[in-house]
Amino acid sequence: MILNIPNALTALRALGVPVFLYLFLIAEEPIASFVVIALGGITDYLDGKIARALKQTSDFGAKFDPTVDRLYIAAVIIAFAIKDYLPWPLVVAIIARDLILFLVVIYQKLRGIPFLEVSFLGKAATFNLLYAFPFLLLKEVAVIGPWCFAAGWSFAIWGISLYFYTGVQYLVKGLRKTKV
Repeated sequence: MILNIPNALTALRALGVPVFLYLFLIAEEPIASFVVIALGGITDYLDGKIARALKQTSDFGAKFDPTVDRLYIAAVIIAFAIKDYLPWPLVVAIIARDLILFLVVIYQKLRGIPFLEVSFLGKAATFNLLYAFPFLLLKEVAVIGPWCFAAGWSFAIWGISLYFYTGVQYLVKGLRKTKV
């Protein structure tokens, strides 16, 4: 079932990507950008919870949600690098991780091998990244800026570490499955 509440939330999150990019890169509105990214993180949490609670899980949703997560993360980190919030080498490394895993998915598809399910640590990595970004946006806001910057980088370091760790796990598992 494609039309359901969880998939609608994921679609709403996907629509938030161009809105964020406009607000952050063109309008230069960090507070509004914060709201858009924060809502993206909340919808990422809610879509899975609602899908399970209402028994509205679907094969489409299982693929759509992580795809939108990757899109959201890529858009935000590239925009952050453009504005010097993140270093370009880190951005390139994160995108390379996703591209490598995308190639594994294509290979699995071509070979008719079932895709790997997202692990708890993979969800935790995405959660940490999606919660780091809004905090990093508030680094220039008076009084709370330094706290937000520290909290943002705390989430980011943990999320990036998990992101690469789970990337290696997915790669190893994906390659093992291809040998069956």
